[in-house]
Amino acid sequence: MTRPEFKEIKTFEDFSKFYWYADELKCICRELGIAHDGTKTELTENIREYFKGNIIKPVKRGQKANREPAPDCPLLDCGFSFNGKFRAYFSELTGVENFKFNADMAEAWRRVKRENDRKFTVSDMLNVYYGKSRYGKYDNSACQWNKFYKDFCADPLNKDVKDKMKTAAELWKKVRNSEEEKIYIPEIKK
Repeated sequence: MTRPEFKEIKTFEDFSKFYWYADELKCICRELGIAHDGTKTELTENIREYFKGNIIKPVKRGQKANREPAPDCPLLDCGFSFNGKFRAYFSELTGVENFKFNADMAEAWRRVKRENDRKFTVSDMLNVYYGKSRYGKYDNSACQWNKFYKDFCADPLNKDVKDKMKTAAELWKKVRNSEEEKIYIPEIKK
């Protein structure tokens, strides 16, 4: 079975049988008039709620920050962003020379913005970084294509394939548009 157009799908269970790119999910959410910002997981959740009859309206962003960053400062009040200024600040706090934000921190920040959480502080974000808090836990199930491609490349049967990306993409298209599980198995090539 090939993937139907979204407008032909009547249940979330049917919707979930197919793979959708983030851009497709954003377009679907826009067309439905529901929140269309966020990760694939968040967009999918918005669509799940839509099928339940719950309309998740787009969030309007609040006022700009006015405080200097400090451990006890709420992120929403200090203009937090994943930029050089805050990388340097977190580098100072952690002692890590080339500080990099991780996926859990990004998930926590999305949650802070989505929930307008004015209590979540720089210290809370550090706890996420150190793994002491599960406030923002990244759901890597949205990385199906990445795992598919990695598994394709790791398969010894594909070591002589010239253009691995192109070949994997062709196989992925078959899997993506089917109701089959979205994983790489050597039998797909047949």
